[in-house]
Amino acid sequence: MTTSQSTVPTTHGGRPAQPPLTGRIPAGLVLLLSALTAVGPLTIDLYLAAFPEIATDLGTSAASVQLTMTTTLIGLALGQLVIGSVSDSLGRRRPLIAAFSLYALVSLGIAFTDSIVALAALRGVQGFAAAAGMVMSMAIVRDRFSGPRVAKVIARLMLIVGVAPILAPTLGAQILRFGDWRSMFFVLAGVGAVLLALVTAFLRESLPAQYRRSGGLRPALASYGSLLRDRSFVALALLAGFYMAAMFTYVSTSTFVFQDSFGLTAQQFALIFGAGAIAVTAGSQINGALAGRVSPERILSVVVPVGVVLSLVLVAVAATVGRTVAGVGPLIVALVLVLGTAGFVMPSVPAIALERNAHQAGSAAALLGASQFGVGAAIAPVTGLFGEASALTMAAVMSGTILVAAGLLLYVSRGWSREAATVPEVIHEGGDLADAPIAAVTETA
Repeated sequence: MTTSQSTVPTTHGGRPAQPPLTGRIPAGLVLLLSALTAVGPLTIDLYLAAFPEIATDLGTSAASVQLTMTTTLIGLALGQLVIGSVSDSLGRRRPLIAAFSLYALVSLGIAFTDSIVALAALRGVQGFAAAAGMVMSMAIVRDRFSGPRVAKVIARLMLIVGVAPILAPTLGAQILRFGDWRSMFFVLAGVGAVLLALVTAFLRESLPAQYRRSGGLRPALASYGSLLRDRSFVALALLAGFYMAAMFTYVSTSTFVFQDSFGLTAQQFALIFGAGAIAVTAGSQINGALAGRVSPERILSVVVPVGVVLSLVLVAVAATVGRTVAGVGPLIVALVLVLGTAGFVMPSVPAIALERNAHQAGSAAALLGASQFGVGAAIAPVTGLFGEASALTMAAVMSGTILVAAGLLLYVSRGWSREAATVPEVIHEGGDLADAPIAAVTETA
């Protein structure tokens, strides 16, 4: 049994959603959306190599510098919640223009700050503004595409987005060769200005007025309320959040582990960080190649258990390598393998969640993003509670979060099994196949 790509999806309330586009996926649109999404990783990762320098320049501790990462993640989480909901009412384009105007101005302000408190606060605002690019890209994908095409487009976004974590620490390390850490935020201000110009000039509105939510704050809260009452959606969002927390633990801790504990240079750290980003990108592209042939539910059911095993291996390696340079190699290999599994998880979760919530894609994308960065913000500083950052502490926290994600997968997969068992009955009773759960349709197609 097959379904037509031109089938118009319906909302849970029966109102027709915006018809998805068919035909070739526009390369220009994918590139622009990828650039908007990449602002988040670039904002997070560009200054990683400068952590030790920031601590010295501002006369503060490593743990305090790590907290600026936490405020950035909190800003990213809150920004997605607010901007995602607003976009369901105002459309996607206007919130993007406002957010990137703010992003450019705040980035300039950070370059002139002289205290760790001001840096932490402004980084939170910067994260809030950067969130627009991430949540709007996902919402625009769901506005314009449906079915397996959503997973394909998200995988293509991840290909370009994967370049940002590879280039960001490397770019940051090069900036440190010719300037100081403040120069990095002048660069981010320029990035914000360029993206503001591109959005203004080239991005068309993807959510027509007739498909927007009306009524102000109350419907927005109701939209979030309905999603939060959906236990499967909440479990999926938390699954992505805890898996992302493993990545953020690595991001916020690895610079101290490799530069302070192992004595590597900023340039050497950038190369190691790039290897992890390549692994994430490779996983996302394999995931995209499987879209349409293997359901994202099936991908998660295989990859997450593999991630559990690899994370336990990482803990074992970290416990045995000590702080010798000879131990860096095995540690890097184990880290890269764990990070590679995240490349499968990150596209699969939104592909499932957005397909099931096409009628409120902005709010769904916002909650997904907020859970990822919110949980990441809560977990990332945990390694600092154990004193000096070490490879073992980093590995243990990463493994713990992946184990939690596996437990959430076990819970949500039970719901998928029940849906798959009921889909023949739905079709037999004459129900519209477009209204059937996507997982069940995939399994019976």
